[in-house]
Amino acid sequence: MQKQGPVVAWIVDDTGFPKKGKHSVGVTRQYCGQVGKQENCRVAVSLSVATWSSSLPIAWRLYLPKEWADDAERRERTEVPEEVEFQTKPEIALEQIRAAAAANLDHGVVLADAAYGINTEFGEGLSKLKLQYVVGVQSSLTVWEPGKQPLPAKPRGRMGRPPQLLQRSANHQPVSVKQLAMNLSSGAFREVTWREGAERKLRSRFAAVRVRPAHRDYEKAEPRAEEWLLIEWPRNEAEPTKCHRQNKTPAILPVLTIINLGGDAVSTLQ
Repeated sequence: MQKQGPVVAWIVDDTGFPKKGKHSVGVTRQYCGQVGKQENCRVAVSLSVATWSSSLPIAWRLYLPKEWADDAERRERTEVPEEVEFQTKPEIALEQIRAAAAANLDHGVVLADAAYGINTEFGEGLSKLKLQYVVGVQSSLTVWEPGKQPLPAKPRGRMGRPPQLLQRSANHQPVSVKQLAMNLSSGAFREVTWREGAERKLRSRFAAVRVRPAHRDYEKAEPRAEEWLLIEWPRNEAEPTKCHRQNKTPAILPVLTIINLGGDAVSTLQ
């Protein structure tokens, strides 16, 4: 692959395998991408490397739902190794990425959909590895608007340890990604054409805004790091359609091209 071009992306995804019955390891009723709905299936988490022309899975791991991980009888009957414990899909993906980084593979921008992007620990783990990422987020994700962050800890009292946890107040709250996008002026968006599609050029309106993720930051002593939020809002839509968060300054054209590459590679795999 690399004889044809450099690695440009590491693509995180999960693939569902429809399965009847209840005895295959990890099978349960859960979202299955192959059928696009909740279905009885097993799910594998994967990490792929991609050049501009090719992609290759380098890690696959079966996701073991919690009801399986906690069922000693089923584990013994199906010979699930003792060391295998429950991990969320973002935790599995982050473990795969750490292994790829430890193996000194050429780095690419980490791409993942909203199932991973909504998980703030996933993004923080990538930042610790000094990896660039562009991940989808759901419109319900809460963020601090540009220039805002949680309130500092309460002043120290006369006795006891000084408070450390960040605060919010009735008048100082984060907003959802959707609310933030709806409040932006039309001047914050710009038209971008980033690729020739099968029938027409891919074109839409985008805005890039500097925000801080707010998820459960009242349990932290320091605000979360600032990120860029890339918002897509086509002119013919009543509200924004897609949002991505990223930890590097967005050059919109390359970012959109690489996001599209991730979608093409995942479609090929499935």
